[in-house]
Amino acid sequence: MRKEQKLKNAKKLRKQLTEAERRIWHHLRAHRFQGVKFKRQCPIGPYICDFVSLNHKLIIELDGGQHASATTYDRKRDSFLKEQGFRVLRFWNHDVLAETDGVLQEILRLLHSPLPNPLPQAGEGT
Repeated sequence: MRKEQKLKNAKKLRKQLTEAERRIWHHLRAHRFQGVKFKRQCPIGPYICDFVSLNHKLIIELDGGQHASATTYDRKRDSFLKEQGFRVLRFWNHDVLAETDGVLQEILRLLHSPLPNPLPQAGEGT
């Protein structure tokens, strides 16, 4: 997908938030969550991620029922994002709506955990 088309899709998705996305975004937007800046529907490589903190290399994905049958796609996507140095945290929409505080606590826990060491570049390390 071309960059212009990806940006257009991201803008469209920003206007069509699910109830779960709306609830999480209420807590994450405008540096409200521990002063951390999050972006929503942010393009990274060939993918558009639900919520991203670039400074913390953290991606938060909210999954609806359609993801139950997309596990292969999600694994490929998560693998690509992890190769880019991101940590990916996934929640089911139902969990966000039923246990918002628990979801926010898990996000907070990951924000305060250290980033994993980067993999050695080709020819480096032992």
